[in-house]
Amino acid sequence: MALTKEDVIQMAAEANVKFVRLQFTDIFGVLKNVAITVEQLEKALDGEMMFDGSSIEGFVRIEESDMYLKPDPNTFAVFPWRPREGSVARLICDIYNADGAPFSGCPRNTLKRVLSEAAEMGYTMNVGPEAEFFLFLTDESGRPTTITHDKAGYFDLTPVDLGENARRDMVLTLEELGFEIEASHHEVAPGQHEIDFKYDDALDIADKIMTFKFVVRTIAQRHGLHATFMPKPVFGIAGSGMHMNQSLFKGEQNAFYDPTTPDQLSAEAYYYIGGLIKHAKAIAAIVNPTVNSYKRLVSGYEAPVYIAWSAANRSPLIRIPSKKGMSTRIELRNPDPACNPYLAIAVCLKAGLDGIKNKIQPPPPTDKNIYHMTPEELAAENIESLPMNLYEAIKELQKDEVVKSALGDHIYNRFVEAKLIEWDRYRVQVHPWELEEYLEKF
Repeated sequence: MALTKEDVIQMAAEANVKFVRLQFTDIFGVLKNVAITVEQLEKALDGEMMFDGSSIEGFVRIEESDMYLKPDPNTFAVFPWRPREGSVARLICDIYNADGAPFSGCPRNTLKRVLSEAAEMGYTMNVGPEAEFFLFLTDESGRPTTITHDKAGYFDLTPVDLGENARRDMVLTLEELGFEIEASHHEVAPGQHEIDFKYDDALDIADKIMTFKFVVRTIAQRHGLHATFMPKPVFGIAGSGMHMNQSLFKGEQNAFYDPTTPDQLSAEAYYYIGGLIKHAKAIAAIVNPTVNSYKRLVSGYEAPVYIAWSAANRSPLIRIPSKKGMSTRIELRNPDPACNPYLAIAVCLKAGLDGIKNKIQPPPPTDKNIYHMTPEELAAENIESLPMNLYEAIKELQKDEVVKSALGDHIYNRFVEAKLIEWDRYRVQVHPWELEEYLEKF
C-alpha cells in the first residue's frame, strides 16, 4: 500500500523524529544525503527542497546546478540505532530539474524509465540480490586494515569471531527497517560474509541494496570493524560478488515459467538469457565498474569469467536455479557489490527486454565445468570471456547501443569519462608487485 505525504508526516510525529535525511545516489553508486529538520519535512514532501547539483561528482556543470529532491513517501524509515528522543529518519529521493522534469543524471530515474518500458510490454521485474562483504579490523587510529579476526569458512557455525555478533546485529537492524532476511552466513574467505534478503520489485530492491550497504557499514563501525564492499580486497582468496536473481512477471504469473517445456522455462526466459548473453560484455562495465572488479573475475575463485549459461552447474555467467513455478529465475553471477544497483538492474533489464523483443536465442547450455575446459574446448563451443579489465569493458560499452540507451546520454557520457580517468590513473601507477618483481632483477 502506497504511503501518502500525510502518512509520512504522521509517522514522523509518532516516532518523535527530529531530523530527516533526504538520500539519493550519485552515478557511481555512492549514497549522498541532505539533512533537514522535521519542520521542513512537509516542504520536502512537496518536492520543494533545492540543492546544488554541481557539488555532486558526475551530476551537472556549475551553470545548471539547481536541482530538486523529490522524496518517495514509500521509502520513509526511522533509523533503529538512534536515541528514541529525537530520532532520525530517511526518505529516498528522485532528482528533478528546476523545470520539473526528471533529471536524466539520476540513477533512480534511469531505472524507473527502463521499468516503464517493461511495463509497456506487460512486465514487472523482481530482483533478489546476494551481497557479500568483508569485515576487517581497524588500526589504532581507526583506519581499516585488511586483517580479519576469524579463521571460519563457508557456513561455519563456530562463534570464533567478532563478525558473528556484528552480522547478527546487522540482520536485526535490517529486519527493523522492513527487510525480509532469507539467509545470513559466513562465506568462503576469512572475514567474508553474506546476507540475502527476499526478492522484491526491482526499484524497491535497488533502494534496499543502498540501505543495506549503509546499515552494514554503520553496524560494523559500532563493533569496531570496517565493512567493505570492495570486490577483491585480498589477493589469493575469493572476492565479493552480488549475484542478481531476476524474473519477469505478467500480472501474478511468473513469465519465465512454462510447465509444458522439458526444463520448465518459457520462450521469454530463453530470449531474456539470449539478451543478457548478447550484451554481457557491455553490461560488465556497469555491474563490474572498478579497476578492482576485474581482480575478482579470474578463474579459480568461484567467480564467473565465461559467457555461458546452465541449469546444472555454477561455473557459467548465468545459472538457472532449480526451484521452478513462481520461483523461476535467472541468476546473473558477475555483478559485484561496488556497482550502482539502479544502473546495474536497468542495464540487465534492458538487455533482457532486447532479447524478448528481438527473439534472441541463447546458445545451448553448457553443463560441463567451464573452469576445467581447455582454451580449444571453449573455442569449439564458442564460449567467450568477459572483459579482462575495466578498459576493455568500457570499450565494449561504447559499442553497445542497447546498453547505452538504458543509461541515457547524460549518465553514459559522465560514467565513461570518469572511468577512463580511473583506468588511466591506475595504468600509470607503479604498483608494489612491480617493485617486488623487477627492482632487484634489473
